[in-house]
Amino acid sequence: MFRFVPLILVFLVLSGCSGAEEQPVPPPPAPPTSAAAPSELPEDDPPGTRTCAALAEAITDSSLMTPGIADGIRAAAVTADAPVADAAERLAAAYASAVAAAGEDNEPDAVAAVGAAASDMSTVCSDSGLQTVG
Repeated sequence: MFRFVPLILVFLVLSGCSGAEEQPVPPPPAPPTSAAAPSELPEDDPPGTRTCAALAEAITDSSLMTPGIADGIRAAAVTADAPVADAAERLAAAYASAVAAAGEDNEPDAVAAVGAAASDMSTVCSDSGLQTVG
């Protein structure tokens, strides 16, 4: 076992002295700045399909706290039935509260409320027979 120690040391020394420049790591892609426009979303038949599709995309992309996403979901709810539209309003209100709480002691709770509102909305979409994820 000890006969491999010199070989390992030589390998470690040579690998650090290769002289080759490291390739820069590309920056991660920028998150979306707003939800898709209602015209870019699937047809809203049955009513609420667009809203639930926008929610599913936000959940999949983990972008609920990205500016414009919650408001885009609320905007897509214009043609949705009452339970879905109400859930979208609650999501947008929770997001607005979280933004207002930025830097304050209650910020984690406000951000968690956005997740809870999204979860509730996902349940409403599911109960309405609308696909929300996948």
